[in-house]
Amino acid sequence: MAGGPVTGHVSPEQLQIVTQILSSDPLNYLWIALLGFMGGTLSGFIGSGGAFLMTPGMMNLGVPGVMAVGANITHKFGKAMMGSRKHGEMGHVDKKLAVFLLITALIGIKLAVWVNGYMFHHLGKAGSSLYVSAFFVLTLSVIGGSMLRDALRTARGTAVGPSKALLNLSSKLRIPPMINFPVAGVKISLWTILFVGTAVGYMAGTIGVGGFIGVPAMIYVFGVPTVVAAGTELFLAMFMGAWGAFNYALAGFVDLRLTFLLYAGSLVGIYFGAIGTKLVKELYIRMVTAILILLCCVSRGLAIPEYLHKLNIISLSERSAQMFELGSKFFLFASGGIATLLIIYWTLKGHIEKQRLVKKYGLISIGEKSLSA
Repeated sequence: MAGGPVTGHVSPEQLQIVTQILSSDPLNYLWIALLGFMGGTLSGFIGSGGAFLMTPGMMNLGVPGVMAVGANITHKFGKAMMGSRKHGEMGHVDKKLAVFLLITALIGIKLAVWVNGYMFHHLGKAGSSLYVSAFFVLTLSVIGGSMLRDALRTARGTAVGPSKALLNLSSKLRIPPMINFPVAGVKISLWTILFVGTAVGYMAGTIGVGGFIGVPAMIYVFGVPTVVAAGTELFLAMFMGAWGAFNYALAGFVDLRLTFLLYAGSLVGIYFGAIGTKLVKELYIRMVTAILILLCCVSRGLAIPEYLHKLNIISLSERSAQMFELGSKFFLFASGGIATLLIIYWTLKGHIEKQRLVKKYGLISIGEKSLSA
């Protein structure tokens, strides 16, 4: 596999990888759909695509990192398109800001696809998975740790949200030209926008997760209101997803079977998650997100020794390799499963309590009033 082209060529090995994984165990069809369901539930609940669960989950089933990212970013495109439309109707999308971010985000994605393809063709399946896993652990452990710290501060009453240190810093870096964005209500340096756009694109193209950089960056670096940041990121993700899907497909790294299996689960899960956001405290949402991200990082971290062993960088006994593999799968599917069950439990509990109050006091929610009007 070494020395092969990075893009524009699909090898027979690439075409057979997913076929071999699915045919080796028919239950893998169910596992991938289950990953989609868990990711969709989390997507509706926390406003993210759940890629931090789905990408490593597919890798745990044997899908090379580059193909897991390719399937997930293709899957993300469809969901972002639906979400962006809804936010657009509510006026939560700053299209001007999205266009400026998109310029360098597309460059970042293209670079990420090239690097991922290079790793796959020159270091094989293990090298590709090692690169994606290492990037995953390094970036999301920082994000998850920061989110957990801020949630705990909120729970203790010492803070009401994430630190504004980055916003204060960026407000001092007013390097011309300054661009005004009326919908978001902010004025930002073009250079800051281009830097953030590149970072968002590269992260989305590398591990399929862009919103965890894009949304916080817009809120805590640009000072954009939360609802506008979420809507603008979805609008941006629609084009990033399409561009990422095209480039990964061009390189032969998108298997539509994986994408459709993810959709089969996520379109059901996202319904439960979206309902849960109206019935569960915001602090719980932040804490669940942070803890799950960190557990997914632990899962990817446990998978790294096996990839190093396959690349002959370290030596592991067969038993040790099996233990690392089992631990990685356990942490990912157990944490994702528990988080999903908690969301469904909280949602059902909140719904039952709401119906009890409606029946007892004859209360009608604002949403129901608008529907009956």
